[in-house]
Amino acid sequence: MERSSGILMPVFSLPSPYGIGTVGKAAKNFIDFLSAAGQRWWQMLPLGPTSFGDSPYQSPSTFAGNPYFIDPDMLVEDGLLTEAEINSFDWGSDPEKIDYALLYANRYELLEKAFERGWEKDAAEVAEFSEENSGWLPDYAVFMAVKKHFGMVSWIDWPDKDIRLHRPEAVEKYGKLLEKDVRFYTYLQYLFFKQWHLLKAYAEKKGIGIIGDLPIYVALDSADVWAAPEYFQLDRNNVPKEVAGVPADYFNQDGQLWGNPLYDYERMAEDGYGWWIRRIGGAKKLYDMIRIDHFRGFESYWAVPYGAKTARNGRWVKGPGMDLVGVLKNWFPRLHFIAEDLGYPSAEVRKLLADSGFPGMKLIEFAFDVKDENTFLPHSFSTNCVCYIGTHDNPPVIGWKESAEPWDLANAKEYLGLNDEEGFARGIIRAGMSSVADLFVAQMQDYLELGTEARINVPGTIGGNWLWRSKPGAFTPQLAERIARMTKIYGRSN
Repeated sequence: MERSSGILMPVFSLPSPYGIGTVGKAAKNFIDFLSAAGQRWWQMLPLGPTSFGDSPYQSPSTFAGNPYFIDPDMLVEDGLLTEAEINSFDWGSDPEKIDYALLYANRYELLEKAFERGWEKDAAEVAEFSEENSGWLPDYAVFMAVKKHFGMVSWIDWPDKDIRLHRPEAVEKYGKLLEKDVRFYTYLQYLFFKQWHLLKAYAEKKGIGIIGDLPIYVALDSADVWAAPEYFQLDRNNVPKEVAGVPADYFNQDGQLWGNPLYDYERMAEDGYGWWIRRIGGAKKLYDMIRIDHFRGFESYWAVPYGAKTARNGRWVKGPGMDLVGVLKNWFPRLHFIAEDLGYPSAEVRKLLADSGFPGMKLIEFAFDVKDENTFLPHSFSTNCVCYIGTHDNPPVIGWKESAEPWDLANAKEYLGLNDEEGFARGIIRAGMSSVADLFVAQMQDYLELGTEARINVPGTIGGNWLWRSKPGAFTPQLAERIARMTKIYGRSN
């Protein structure tokens, strides 16, 4: 990886008059900003649809795109909607917060209008798109249609056992019964990917690569688990035996109970990890580089009894290690990976990271805890790593300053020579920019010098997350020029 830098900015946080960021004009404008700022990378959070809790890490599909990100203005340009129709809906009154309940109530109703006008008009292109994505799209469309039919409850609570267990005759039956909704969910994916590919091409033209975020696990309530239960640790009724999480950590004394079903790695190995190859192949269509979230789970994972209230009573279980990682490297030799190796480092995890050759992650916000010998201090970095100030799970740097322990702040000021003239946020950014790490990434909120109010997520909590939106006009030419100057000084320019 060449020495470079990028900015972490969720699509949903882009400014938009429609309640949430989209892949339309604001996304192109952000790419222009990145280019002007000398950046080479735009790091995003997962692009999949969201469900209960609004987390992009708990999606009903690892392959699908989020319909909320479909840009209404582009649908007007395509003749699928009118401006009057778009403006007839309430998209919320707070330009800095997403109202997911309002989006759920209104966005799909608007998109149905586009579907009604576009299904026949775009029939040939939709058919081609469906063929290209036949490995996942039919099951996803039926899955969503059946969820809607049963009031959006989790598939493990569907009252019809045959469709709950994904029996072929039941899938065919519901596919015909709910044909209109199946077409609707198919068409939404066609629209998303049509718009996404236009944005991706624009980014390539501007020299901006896309870093995507791949959760190691998929959601229990997903088409992925429903359609392929044999690859997960489920009982004969397709109910999980144990679920994923982590023990007590930086964020939570009870650990984090994620609730995702665990993989049956022995079964996956029988066909050479084909499930994982297909999954990474799907992500490769979206991204130029992939950050594997919770990479240490490949070495060993925390298994918690299904139904437990916390993650405390879990156990470590050995994972597939290089058997799986080696397959992914061989299948995708030109695809760049980042290993999110935070949390519970061990000699075994460090060896897996070294054997993989993937760059690990270093967080400056974790660097100044004077109670421990700290490998996040910039002087200890190797080049083969990615330096972050913090991720979406951490506060922006000004929020960190407001909440950090006094001795951590004192250590940071002494170590980095922070001063009032330069400013706290700019001094911390300088530390990352000047480090030897091949890649440096800061949250957009760090450059905007925002505080805790702009935090994306607090791990282990439900509600109040994934809400922040940038104000219109925040990405100014002056800010781009300032970022570009520092990027050039430290040899990271595009």
